Amino acid sequence: MDPFARVPLGGTEVTVTRLGMGLAPIGGLYSAVGDRTAAAAVDEAWRRGVRFFDTAPLYGAGLSERRAGSALRGRDCFTLATKVGRRIFPGDPETPGIWAEGGGDISWDFSFEGVRASHRESLERLGLDRVDLLHLHDPDDHFDQAMTEALPALRSLKREKTIGAISAGMNQSAMLTAFAGTGHFDCFLLAGRYSLLDQSGLADLLPECHRRGISVIVGGVYNSGVLAAPVPGATYDYQPAPPKILARAQAMEQICDRYDVPLRAAALQFPLGHPAVASVLVGMRSPEEAADAAAMASVKIPGGLWRDLAAAWLLDPEVPVP
Repeated sequence: MDPFARVPLGGTEVTVTRLGMGLAPIGGLYSAVGDRTAAAAVDEAWRRGVRFFDTAPLYGAGLSERRAGSALRGRDCFTLATKVGRRIFPGDPETPGIWAEGGGDISWDFSFEGVRASHRESLERLGLDRVDLLHLHDPDDHFDQAMTEALPALRSLKREKTIGAISAGMNQSAMLTAFAGTGHFDCFLLAGRYSLLDQSGLADLLPECHRRGISVIVGGVYNSGVLAAPVPGATYDYQPAPPKILARAQAMEQICDRYDVPLRAAALQFPLGHPAVASVLVGMRSPEEAADAAAMASVKIPGGLWRDLAAAWLLDPEVPVP
């Protein structure tokens, strides 16, 4: 499977490369990233063939969007996604300590006018006249307002041809499955719930999306770190990995080693085995990380590796694989 081939999102004309670049890191996720390094990371991802980029107002309180726009302006034929549901206002950052940089207070807003205003504000920070894909960002505690106000706002933007596709991005599958039932979403961003360690999205969202022709973008393929490097101190879903999770990831790595395949290559490519999955997003904070993600997406993985994972009960034999 060509990681740089472009595939459509749902029934829209918006296309994405199989490998996308998550832009949270260049907003200062966990630690600061300089302007030059951020631009070089985007440049390297582009040079390798990535044409799908995903940002959000939350990422560095607008910093990621500003840097994304600066790096992408003047280029052609890329797909850009951002998010609504959190707006930035002047003041001291109130986001959790995972952000090293920022520029204002973050406030939840899934109202009709708030979503449209957030979209306008993102375009201003990006310095672009359009984004292709707009996600509702983590509406876990705002389901009713997301359904009655935010979704109609997204639909109005799509009717106006200001955006090309409607999505929601979350770390859970149940609410996304409920959104799928509306028939108004073109795709979803599912983070951390369809990985080598967690296939809970397979119980509801993925089959429903496949049935309805809705595309799924998978984020969190490394479960925040343990599948990239299963060493003591590695994180799983942004917390220290429990001993059982760490041991499971290490057992997977041992099987990958038999085939001379890095575990992170298997982790990155695994979600693409499901027919509903259009793309995987990998966060990249430097040109080195961008080069590594592109290399891992291009590794040829023998079928025997997947069979051995299943034989060791590290992967359900019924789970689809690439």
